[in-house]
Amino acid sequence: MAGQDATPAKAKVTEPQAPEALAPTEERIFVASQWQLMWWRFRKHKLANVGGVVILLFYIGAIFCEFLSPYDPNAYEKTLTFVPPQRVHLFHEGQFIGPFVYGLKRTRDPVTYVITYEPDRSKIHKLHFFVPGHRYRMLGLFETDVHLFGLGPEEKGHKVYLLGTDRLGRDMFSRILYGSRISLSIGLLGVFVSFAIGILAGGVSGYFGGTIDTIIQRVIEFLRSIPTIPLWMALSASLPREWTTVQRYFAIVVLLSLIGWTGLARVVRGRFLAVREEDYVMAARLQGASELRIILRHMLPAFLSYIIASLTLSIPGMILGETSLSFLGLGLRPPTVSWGVLLQEAQNLQTVALAPWLLVPGVAVVTAILSFNFLGDGLRDAADPYAR
Repeated sequence: MAGQDATPAKAKVTEPQAPEALAPTEERIFVASQWQLMWWRFRKHKLANVGGVVILLFYIGAIFCEFLSPYDPNAYEKTLTFVPPQRVHLFHEGQFIGPFVYGLKRTRDPVTYVITYEPDRSKIHKLHFFVPGHRYRMLGLFETDVHLFGLGPEEKGHKVYLLGTDRLGRDMFSRILYGSRISLSIGLLGVFVSFAIGILAGGVSGYFGGTIDTIIQRVIEFLRSIPTIPLWMALSASLPREWTTVQRYFAIVVLLSLIGWTGLARVVRGRFLAVREEDYVMAARLQGASELRIILRHMLPAFLSYIIASLTLSIPGMILGETSLSFLGLGLRPPTVSWGVLLQEAQNLQTVALAPWLLVPGVAVVTAILSFNFLGDGLRDAADPYAR
């Protein structure tokens, strides 16, 4: 009996868990679609989330720039040139008043003849929301004169300049908002056109191969061997000077697109070379699917997530291209308002020394570029949802 008591207990054998016993989180991962996995992974990328919110705010400002800007971007005040940004206050001498700005006291230096502005604390101009101003068409649908903020009707003859004025007395805040519509829309249109060309050329090159592949790759190598900025400048300088703003706008989009498609085309070609021998492509061929249907419905979806991430990362290049050309006077020109046109004022070092707030459009460009890069990095990481 003692021997029986000393018999060692049998080791417990752990049986594998049944699928029903999986944790809810693990079960969600196993049954989730590719887009759900991408979304869950993207939400963990904090910088990408911040970049997405900033970009969303930029595009909201661009779409509703007439409503958000207090003044006409081309309206000028001869007596209010180079006004520095005005601070918004809530308290005056310890008493809460609400959002307001102080008046301006204009003086001229007797030695340098430079005009300076100082806050006049004896004059208080209260800010109001949804105030009447210059008339415009909201989204081109209906006419109105309501603006998000501004001075009340009782403050007629006075204005508020949150980001100061330029050499003609035009409100920089309104001009930056209007400029965002041009610069950001060129980025989107240019990328969509270049992506259409890149996917088509890269897909044909990688799918068919042979002579077609050789010709397309030689064209890509030739275009990539030319320095980008000089090529943009040469093509832009060849545009007729008598063209209208709309014609120059679409010409700049075409110029940027015709040069920006080469990188994507090479990536798409490599992906097509990798997947064109897969079983599902062979099955589609055996069922009689056309070549175009195989490319668009079977091969492209295999790396669609990568294309979306690459698209987001390509928009900053288009924005910088338009800004550079307009800054050099070879792109859009006044009275068109874009970030590049606004930065032309910064070419004069003396002006920048006296009015550094004219560089604020450059801050908008840098912020937009960084936000797109953060968003693109997040989408690129999320495109591989099984990566650790």
